[in-house]
Amino acid sequence: MQTLILLAFRDLLPKGIWDALMEISHFFRDICSNKLNVDHIERLEKNIVKTICKLEMIFPPLFFNSIEHLPVHLPFEVKVGGPIQYRWMYPFSRG
Repeated sequence: MQTLILLAFRDLLPKGIWDALMEISHFFRDICSNKLNVDHIERLEKNIVKTICKLEMIFPPLFFNSIEHLPVHLPFEVKVGGPIQYRWMYPFSRG
């Protein structure tokens, strides 16, 4: 679904906005992957700060609160705890 939404909005959104949304989508896709590479995770850790800055320039300040800065900490958590799918609470918090 993440990929389909990006493809649907590709022609509708300006390039800068679409690029920022694509970067955050790829970040979460890579964080949730089955196979992890430490070098790739460290690259994600550096690039997510730039991506969040791009999103802050696009969206109004009222859109952001402390939870929007959570992705900055996720690469460290992945390096310490391993793949996310074994620790994810999403299946249990539904419903």
